[in-house]
Formats: sequence, structure tokens, C-alpha cells
Amino acid sequence: MTSKNKNNKHRDELIGLQILEGLIFRPRRHRRQSHRHHHHHHLLHLLSAVCGCLLLLFAALSFLSPPPITTANHQQVMIGERSISRRRQLWTSNQSNLFHGCSKPSDTFTSAEINTEPNRYLLIAASGGLNQQRTGIVDAVVAAYILKATLVVPKLDQESFWKDPSNFSEIFDVDWFMTFMSKDVKIIKELPQNATKVLSTRVPRKCNPKCYETRVLPIFNKKHAVELTKFDYRLSNLLEDDLQKLRCRVNYHGLRFNDPIRDMGRKLVERMRIKSKHFIALHLRYEPDMLAFSGCYYGGGEKETKELSAIRKRWKTLHTKDPERERRHGKCPLSPEEVGVMLRALGFGEEIHIYVASGEIYGGEEALAPLKSLFPNIHTKESIAIKEELAQFSPYSSRMAALDFIVCDESDVFVTNNNGNMAKILSGRRRYFGHKPTIRPNTKKLQKLFLNRDNTTWEEFSSHVREFQTGFMGEPLTNEVNNTKKGEFHENPWSCICENSERRTSRSSSRSSKEDVDISNDEVLSEYETDLSETEYPDDENGILQGRF
Repeated sequence: MTSKNKNNKHRDELIGLQILEGLIFRPRRHRRQSHRHHHHHHLLHLLSAVCGCLLLLFAALSFLSPPPITTANHQQVMIGERSISRRRQLWTSNQSNLFHGCSKPSDTFTSAEINTEPNRYLLIAASGGLNQQRTGIVDAVVAAYILKATLVVPKLDQESFWKDPSNFSEIFDVDWFMTFMSKDVKIIKELPQNATKVLSTRVPRKCNPKCYETRVLPIFNKKHAVELTKFDYRLSNLLEDDLQKLRCRVNYHGLRFNDPIRDMGRKLVERMRIKSKHFIALHLRYEPDMLAFSGCYYGGGEKETKELSAIRKRWKTLHTKDPERERRHGKCPLSPEEVGVMLRALGFGEEIHIYVASGEIYGGEEALAPLKSLFPNIHTKESIAIKEELAQFSPYSSRMAALDFIVCDESDVFVTNNNGNMAKILSGRRRYFGHKPTIRPNTKKLQKLFLNRDNTTWEEFSSHVREFQTGFMGEPLTNEVNNTKKGEFHENPWSCICENSERRTSRSSSRSSKEDVDISNDEVLSEYETDLSETEYPDDENGILQGRF
């Protein structure tokens, strides 16, 4: 309140008090005046008193009332409320509570006991890094079911770029794998002595069931054992629902890491939780091999060109790429700085804790510096675990990758900087286990935005980022369970995502007038809830089938 207003208020109060005093405590001599003068003065005093009271009341109300809300203040309040609301939504996916993972077989699915032919053994030689091999293991179980064969525990790739000598049991829980999948596919650790002669072959990529029956089944008429080599993405993306659900049972429940890896992974998650209630896991994928494989350029001059070109020569089938063309088409991973800017534009503040899942960062600390300036609380497995704890894992790239996998899977928000195997596998898992937020940069649109960043305001830039990221945040897809076959099945396991009852009721009510509505699919296939408490599959020591890792 201004000084002038305070003075006016004080004057009004004095006038009111003086009038009231004159009305109540008039001198006795006034009573001795004539009746006419007395009558006029009485009316005058009464009128003055009423006016004074009104002035006093008005002054009091002026003093107690808050200042008027201007349009600018109102807009600031609204913007603040929207900012708070947006931050709350960053840790959850919209409508995620309306869906759940479901992978229980239908009543028509044939059990392993009936389906498996005697003396028919399938061997698999997986290919690539940890997560590429994981897709091969998952598809191997389905291939064995299609071929009615017993599966021998898959052999891992020990000769590729990563040179990891680990075998299956040194990464995965082999006993759990065999026991859990026993109702679907018979699995053994080694080939029996009466089937030592093995014929090796290779099936084309995206081979469907008919392809397997045509190319592999006839071999079993001559040999008891067949090995499929370079087994990665050798099974069709489109299969019937029961085979897709078998994929999900393997991937999300049957295939978990062994105890040492799981225990260390959980310790890392717990230490991140101690630091912050919520945390982001960032699969930065900014290692030299990834940048070389992408064919992109990141401003490192002749030194960068020579180094990455030398690495590219390790892949004989790679062709020379135009870096600018790759960037325009959204095929280049974002730089650490660009990732940080994107996250700030989405609404994540500098106080957020970020776990960086990555191998050797190309450019080292210098490349990470811009990200750390935006988010000072950056952590890695090496920074939150002591050297002795990691000693049994650090010589093996796949085991170190498995630790990162666990932390990324358990994070509140997972950010992937490419669309590689780990990104796809984790995106699918996080959809299946509750649609936890998973951010994949819409690089094709973001790259253009970054090029013009200096020519726009921060408000406009961040607004465009949020707009372009719609549909790239791990939220439930439109018509999630209506056979929305978008992307790889490992990334979007549509056959294993079911609607909750309230979602079905709402959808049925809104479309009751349409005769072509069919919601019987997940009524026929009993719900396979994520806690799996009603399943007949083996439980862990706590009576709950977990198998998450």
C-alpha cells in the first residue's frame, strides 16, 4: 500500500472517530437550545455519523483486501501450476494403469510333454553382444517349439567384437531357465551321447514357422541334431498370439541373470535410491564402436575421422556413409550435450540424479562435461561401487552390460540414445511391467531443431521438444491391444499387453453402437498378471514367480 493511501486511511479513521465522539458525548449546553435548532442538529449529526461509519468501513476493507491480480501475475501462476503438473507426469506414463503384461498360454497351446518329438535336438549359436544374443535365446525357444525339438542350452558368441568368453551359465540362471520353460519346451544342458553327429545350417532372417518347417524339419528326418548358426533375428516378427506369448514368457520370466549379477545389480539400484527417490538411467551409447558403426560425425576434426574410420574397417560389410545425410534422417545418436538439453526441455531439473549406462565414452570426460554442467549428479557403476565389488565382472563386457541392464530396467525413467538391441529389449520389458517411462529421442525431428537452436527462444525450443517427443516417451500406444503391430515385437510386445477391466468396460461402452467391436481376445486368454500369483509355473523362494533379470 502506498504512503498516500495510508494517509487517506488515517484521515478517514480520525473523521469517523470525531463524528462518533460528537454524537455520543455531546455537551450538555446543546440540550438547552431551542427545540427547532436541536432537531436540525440532531439530524445533521446522525447523518454525519452514518457517513463516518461508512468511510471507516471502506478504509478497513481497503486495508484487509489483497492487491488486485494482474493478467501477468495470473499467467505466471498458471505457468507455475503447469510446470509442477508436468514434472509430476515425468515419472509416470499416462494411462499406464489401464494395461498390464499378460503371457499365459491359451487352452489350445500344446505342452512340451505332448509337443516334443523324441531324439530331435536343436542347438543354437547366438551372435553379437549381450542383448543381441538375448533376442536369439528367446527366439530359439520358440523355434524349438515350432520344430517340436528338445533345445540344448544355447551357445553364446565368444568371437565377435566384444571378445567375451562367458558361457550361458556365467551370465544367466541356467537352472531357472530350464525349470521355468519345462512346461513349454524341453531344455537340456548338453547333447546326449547318442546324438553326437550335428548338422549345421543357417535360416534366413525373419524366418516364419512355415520357413522352419520347410528348411529345417526335413533335416531331422536324417539327423537327430541340427545347429542353427548366427542365430539373431532369425524368427519372424509376426507370429500367432500363442507363439508371441511364449516369447514373452521366455524374455520376461524364464531368462534371468545368475545370482552374482542379480545381487550386484540390486546393490547398484539401492545405492541410486539412497541418493534420490527418483532417478533416470541413460543408455548414452556414445562408445567408439557405436559412433563408428553409425557413420556419423561429431565435430572432432581429422582425428575423429581417422579413429572412427579405422574402427569401421572391422565390419567388412559396412559401406561408407554420408554423415550429413545420416543426421538428417535421424540415424545419428545425440551427443551427450544434446541429450542433456533434451531432458531439460522436457522438464527435468538440474537436481535430478542420472545413472549413465555406457562403456568407454568417446572423447572421455571432455565429451561428458556439457552433460554434467546441465545435470551435476551423474553416476556410473564405477562411481557407486568399489573396484573390488566389480572385479569379478569388469573383465567381461557382457557381465558389465548385464549390471547396466538391471539398473536401467529398475530406473524410474529410462532414456535410450539409440534404437539398438538393448533399447528395444528394455522398451518392451518396461511396457510389459507397467509402461514405465522410456524416452527415445525423436532424432529425425530433434536434429533439425538443434540446428536452429540459436534462432529461437528457450520457451519455443522446449515447447517443440515436448511436441516432437509425443509418442516417444513409453506411454501406452493408441489401441494398444488391438493388434497395433508397431516396430519390433521385442520393443512392442503387443500380444502380451492386456487391458484392465475398467479399460475394457470404458472402451466397450464408448463403442457399443459398433457391431464390429471384438474384445473377446483377452477374455479367452486368461490374464497373466505381472505378479503371476495364480500361474502353475515354478515360484521362487518367496512363492512369487519373478524371473525379472
